[in-house]
Order: sequence, then structure tokens, then C-alpha cells
Amino acid sequence: MPTFNTVNAIDYVLIALYFVIVIWVGFYAARKNKGTDDFFKASGQVPWFMAGVSSWVAGFSAFMFVAAAGYTYKHGSGALIIFTGAFWAYLAGYFYFAPMWRRARIAAPLEFLTRRYSPSTTYFYTVTAIVPQIVGVAQGLYILCIFVSAALGFDRQAFGFMGVSLTGLQATMLVVGAVMILYSVVGGLWAAVLSDAIQGVIILVMSLIILPVSLAYVGQGGGLLAGVKRLVHELPHDYLVPSGQPVEFWFLSAYLISGLLGYNVAWHFAQRYNSVPSERDAKKMAMLGAWLSLIGPLMWTLPVMGAKLIFPDMHALWPNLQAPEEASFVSLAMLLLPHGMVGFVVAAILSATLGQANDAFNWLSAAVTKDVYVPLRKRLGFAPASDLHQMRTAQVTMLVIGVSGVALAFVISKLGGAFAFGLKYYSIVGPSFSMPVALGLIYRKTPWWSGTAACAAGFATTFVMLWLDPWPGQDYARNVLSAVVGSTVVFVISAWFWRPDDPKSAGAIRLDRDLRTPVVEDNRPGGHGAMQVYAVIGNLSLIIGLVLLACWFVPATRVAPAFINVIGGGLLIAIGLALRWVAKPPGGKFEG
Repeated sequence: MPTFNTVNAIDYVLIALYFVIVIWVGFYAARKNKGTDDFFKASGQVPWFMAGVSSWVAGFSAFMFVAAAGYTYKHGSGALIIFTGAFWAYLAGYFYFAPMWRRARIAAPLEFLTRRYSPSTTYFYTVTAIVPQIVGVAQGLYILCIFVSAALGFDRQAFGFMGVSLTGLQATMLVVGAVMILYSVVGGLWAAVLSDAIQGVIILVMSLIILPVSLAYVGQGGGLLAGVKRLVHELPHDYLVPSGQPVEFWFLSAYLISGLLGYNVAWHFAQRYNSVPSERDAKKMAMLGAWLSLIGPLMWTLPVMGAKLIFPDMHALWPNLQAPEEASFVSLAMLLLPHGMVGFVVAAILSATLGQANDAFNWLSAAVTKDVYVPLRKRLGFAPASDLHQMRTAQVTMLVIGVSGVALAFVISKLGGAFAFGLKYYSIVGPSFSMPVALGLIYRKTPWWSGTAACAAGFATTFVMLWLDPWPGQDYARNVLSAVVGSTVVFVISAWFWRPDDPKSAGAIRLDRDLRTPVVEDNRPGGHGAMQVYAVIGNLSLIIGLVLLACWFVPATRVAPAFINVIGGGLLIAIGLALRWVAKPPGGKFEG
């Protein structure tokens, strides 16, 4: 039985440091929010590299280090086909969707639906999306805190809070949820982008370390090459050569379609593309995301394939988990990394999920404020809401959504979890919402009601398939493909009813003209939103790096020596210095 480095006081310091950084980022970002244009899309002044890293980090969460690790442990190299699929989706963004979103000239994501279809379509999407987004936040928080509470040793403990007894899992959800809500409500999109950048640095350093360390351990003293040889010679052939579900035609087709939609027409991606100064920057952002999505999964999945040799019986290690293979990545970290870096890994997984939740808060609060509250207030005869009033409304909306998500996570935890249900749930909800957006962005000559009709058709087709239950065992592919087909058929039929002389078609005609007209590049100086934010991320990287260097003196083991902390600290310091150099203005002094 291997000896794990469970979280100790040193690891708690790093985790607490990360929480302090995230909260500080929220308040730092609040200084940049002069109005809703800043709060919702950072005034279009986010540097493209930072926006690209932010979009990449937003594409995964604890799912990548828990569920995806379990999938890799079971399926081997076939998982690489699945988890590098975002590369192709980002390429579609580079060649088409990135410039189109930039040309849409929208302040809030769902404003696109108003321009392309009608205000009623926006109301329909906003109202129907609230519950799925709250469920998504709750699911992500619950899955994350299962891992975190176990890693911290809280899973078997009880805590008292304001006279109420909480399990370790519930206490973890309460603390993590509070941090998540606080920095999202205060900071807006700037907080999301800055925290995503920090998360990207953390995940990069963790990945650069866990890959060679795990392969060297598999090599049993013979080095990295010996580890690779063991993988090739000792793992089963069908584990090394893609086989099974990852290469099944229908499953793979559905997965790639879902990725194409998720990485191009999800609302938080629309926000990112509108947060950079120009179309050219939006395309650079998409290309960066493509390469990160190709390289990143290689660094995460290869160590987990090695875990198949290191931990041949995961159930014996984690008998209380329903899917013990999902603990394969964290098992590697707790075996091979010293104290300090263990806390670093927990912080990385925390960071990824918090960033994803922040994106959900941001676009939904923007939709409720810009596309529902402001028009409804005007229709009821009230005075127009000031820019500050709109920003405060968005913050209150974020607060309500966040608190609801934490509360629902408590309910899910009492039900014993619903991870498998969650995967099926998103295969039902996602494509039906996304297809009318993608189709409407590509083809603009359909009537104002076609978006709502196509969305309803996607749901109707999916629910009919659920009721009839054809192709058992292919639920995921069936749900995705039936929604895509149902939405597309109704959308195509609606084109026969297009009338350019209909007054309700005027918005779509104007949008079509805008999408054919490149956006004039914004040549404003950096001001309050551009290059100096690299210095902020650089300074934070230096702080974390110095803390890790200090962990050289922490007691360690032969398997997990303390010099790994020094390597991690050195990498962070190098990244921090490089970012400060990039941010340095021509005059040699940073802006105050």
C-alpha cells in the first residue's frame, strides 16, 4: 500500500494563500469597473494572450482532474482523442466564430439573440437558462468539494456553524462557495480574466512537474525513457491503441459536435471574444486556446496512464468512492509530490472550478440586467437605469445565483450525489440551447421566431427520444444528435417564412450587415485595462513561487523530495519575472 502525503499545515498555508489571492483579485478588479461596459466585457481592453488563457481555463474544471482522469484510467490513449477535441473547436473559432462574435458588437452575450431574432427570444433564453446554470454551478461545486474535502481530511469530520452541525463536505462547500460568490460579485469579468490567468499559471506549473515525475517513478530509477518503455511494454495493447467508446463513431461524433458548440457559442466565450480590442486579437486568442487544448491534455492524461501501473487496484486505495478510478490523478499527486506542492495541486483544482462558476455568474447576470431588467423597467414606465444602477443590479443577480447554487449543492449532497445524472442532464440541455445560436450566427435569413422554435424543437426531439428510449447504451450520443437534428430541421424550414420587408426582420438585416463589416481596430493606449495586468499576474506568481521555495525546508520523503518544491517555485518565479518584463512600459516604470 503506497504512503500518501495527505494535506498538512504547510499545504493549508498554500491553499489559504490562494484564497486570499482570489479575493484580492476581486477587489483589485473592482477598481477597474467604472460601469457596465467594464463589468461585463472589460471595455474590450483585455490583452489577447490573457483572454486566450482565460478561455482555455474556463473550458475545464475539477471535471478534468477527477472525472476525466477516471475516464483516462479506464480507457487509456483513447481519452486523448476525446480531451484534445477542443483543438478542432478552437480552430473553428479562429477561422469563423471569433471574428463573427467580435463583429456582432454586443455589450452582453444574450444581446445577440435580441439583434438576431427578437427581444422575446432573449427573454425565453434568459428565463429558461437560469435553472440549468444554477444546477451547473451546484454540480461543479459539489464535485469539486467531494475531492477537496477528502484531500483535506474533512470528509469524516463534523463542524458547527451558527448553531448548525455541518458535515466536512458541507463545510467545504460553504467556504468555497462564499469565496466564489465574493470575488465574482465584486470583480465582474475583469476578476474572471485575472483569476483565470493565475489559474493558468498554477495549472501549467503543476502539469510540467507531474508529467516527468510520474514517468520517472514508473521507470523505477531508470529515468523518463525507462518509464515510457514500461508504459509501452506492460500496458495492454487495447489500452495503448485507441479502442472502445472513445472511437465509437456515434459517441465521438456527438462529443465533437458538443465541443464545437461549447467552445464557440457558449455565452462566456462570446464574452471573451468581445473583451479583446480587435478581430485580429480575437483570432489570436482562439489559436492560443487551440494549442493549449492540444498540449494541456497530453500533460494530464499521460501521467494517469502511468497510474494504471502504479495503482493497479484503485478500489483498494479508495474503497468509499463509487468510481475510485476518479481519484487516480490526486493519488499520483499525493504519492509523488511533497507537502507544499500537494497544497498547490488542491489550489489548482479549486482554481479551475471557481473560474468556470465565475463565467456562469457573469454572462447570466449580464443577460438578466441588460436584456431583461433594463427593457422591462422601460416598458413599465420607470426612468432609465443609470450605468451604476445596472452594475449594482448585475451584482445582486450574481449574489442570488451564487447563493442558490450553494444551497442546491447542499441538496445534492444529501441525495448522495448525481454526477452521472449531471452528464446526461447537460447532453439534454446544452445542444438545444446552443444550436439556434450557432445556426443564427452562420445564416441570418430566418424570421424572428425561428430561434425560439428551433430551441423548442431540440428539446422536444430529445424528450421524445428519452421517452421512446431507442439505442440503449448510447444515451449521450442520442441526446446530443437528436437535439442537433431537431433544431436544424425546424431552423431550415423557418427560412421559407423569411420576409425581408417584415419590420421584425430589420434587426437581423442590420446584424447581417455588421457581421459582414470588420470592426475598426481600437488603437487606444492601454489605460486601465491592458498590459499592466501582466505585471499583476507576474507579482502574484512571484509571491507563490517564493512561498514554494521556502518549502525546501519542509520534511519530505525519498519518493517525494523537497527539491520538487524548489523546481515549482523556480518555474513560478521565472514566469513572474517574464510577465513583469512583458508589462514593462517603454519608460521603464510601471503605472501606479
